[in-house]
Amino acid sequence: MTRPLNDTIHKVTQRVIENSKASRADYLDLMNREGDRQVNRDSLSCSNLAHAFAGAEEDQQAIKVAKGPNLGIVTSYNDMLSAHQPYHRYPERMKIWAREVGATAQVAGATPAMCDGVTQGQDGMELSLFSRDTIALSTIVALSHAMYDGVALLGICDKIVPGLLMGALRFGHLPSIFIPSGPMGTGISNKEKQKTRQLYAEGKVGRDELLESESASYHSPGTCTFYGTANSNQMMMEMMGLHVPGAAFVPPGVKLRQEITRAATHRLAAIGKEGGDFRPLAQVIDEKAIINAAIGLLATGGSTNHAIHIPAMARAAGIRFDWTDLAELSSAVPLVARVYPNGSGDVNHFHDAGGMGYVIGTLLDEGLAHGDILTIWEGGFEAYSREPGMDGDTLTWRDPGPSGDTEMLRPASQPFQEDGGMRLVEGNLGRACFKSSAVEPERWTIEAPCRVFEDQHSVNEAFSKGELDRDVVVVVRFQGPRANGMPELHKLTPALGVLQDRGYRVALVTDGRMSGASGKVPAAIHCTPEALGGGPLAHLRDGDIVRVCAQTGTLSTTADLDSREAAPNPAPDAGMGREFYAMFRANADGAEQGASSMLAMAGL
Repeated sequence: MTRPLNDTIHKVTQRVIENSKASRADYLDLMNREGDRQVNRDSLSCSNLAHAFAGAEEDQQAIKVAKGPNLGIVTSYNDMLSAHQPYHRYPERMKIWAREVGATAQVAGATPAMCDGVTQGQDGMELSLFSRDTIALSTIVALSHAMYDGVALLGICDKIVPGLLMGALRFGHLPSIFIPSGPMGTGISNKEKQKTRQLYAEGKVGRDELLESESASYHSPGTCTFYGTANSNQMMMEMMGLHVPGAAFVPPGVKLRQEITRAATHRLAAIGKEGGDFRPLAQVIDEKAIINAAIGLLATGGSTNHAIHIPAMARAAGIRFDWTDLAELSSAVPLVARVYPNGSGDVNHFHDAGGMGYVIGTLLDEGLAHGDILTIWEGGFEAYSREPGMDGDTLTWRDPGPSGDTEMLRPASQPFQEDGGMRLVEGNLGRACFKSSAVEPERWTIEAPCRVFEDQHSVNEAFSKGELDRDVVVVVRFQGPRANGMPELHKLTPALGVLQDRGYRVALVTDGRMSGASGKVPAAIHCTPEALGGGPLAHLRDGDIVRVCAQTGTLSTTADLDSREAAPNPAPDAGMGREFYAMFRANADGAEQGASSMLAMAGL
């Protein structure tokens, strides 16, 4: 029998609703006005309309006479990013599937889609976070032509899904569906890949061996298979009811994946304003949907990047959600999945063991998720506790049954740990996130002299010289959104992992980001206020004692910070187009608010 909703989840939900009352009402009022006054194809001038269907070829006549809904496809296809390479043929297929139900489809526009895996440790990583705002703005431009009755969003990876959703929410009077393309096949074991990275960091293997290892892991079209931000995105789209149920982790190129995309196209045509089952995005993404996304993140040990993305996505819908809410939810939501880097298996193993259907089913059974959210699919959120399959040529769903691997997935009544492992640490060094689910409990508390750096390359140089061979808290500052765009510092992971394996007690404190690929080294990340402009980290000096404790929620130093001048702000770097992103850096708000210039300047 399904338990009633957990008291803590209820309490946090009610607080979010109360804190969002005014901003949510403003957003819904705007969406109602936009829906009422929306220019549609009937009201466009003949010149406007002729421009819009001139390239539609065999769909020209249907669009001309407004025969059936016209679906706008916003795609982030490129074939450098493996996860998005399969999207190449999606639009032409979706146009055919739209015609099957009396609809039409057009590519409304494209968005940039950078690969954080390519830019890790490189200058381009400083564009990564603000690419989310760029993607949101590109989505808005795509949908500004007043031609569409529904929106198909083709995106998977790190900043791309949050950006697409933030942009689409400004057209929340329309229904929207996310359509993923699935993960690549499993390559070499994650343990083997991690071992080679650490050997390279120690100088024990060369570049040829490292490249061979990496290309055996990242080897074909599809999403990278570790449980980083990209795959956490897919989990959240399921938890918010924006996918066809079970769509997240079906691999590309199989019949089931094609039929899921076909079903998404058909469904989008059915839930428009004229279809009798209207499900506008503004109603689907409400406070409970945002809470469900956070619950999914915690229950599965998802990417730390979403401590930034969830507040930003929520703000785009007029919802206020912060790290206090996330930490309090974490205290109530158990960890039911261990996917690399929090376990040994990847998302393919996770999917085979029961995947999202199992996770959602066990959360609902234990009263740990909102089952009463409006989704894009029939049957409510409970429909997402089932997994898709093929019966001949017919798409079907079935109950996932018990976990297929209890080292990968466990019921919420018998979890890997009792909390979700995303903890808030705070003190005289600010507020930061600590992903305890990735760290052994004996390392949840680190107290040691700090060594202060202002970029990750200096950390690796100090490591190579043996200067960090001791108990140490590595502080990397001036990495916040206003300093340099808040890059991920994933390149630090091998060196810090080596130090930890040598027996030292090591932690990282930074106002920058680590990715969903970060793992075993304790880290207080996204520290806010950031160092730029005089935040607490700007007052630290080498040798100050720093304490990071996930157990007590502490991030502090014994140093008298108030008696010191802040370190000078570094000059911004130019090149790689970073100078053009100065407006994003200058106007960005804090990490806890979502680190968005666009939202801040819009007054949201």
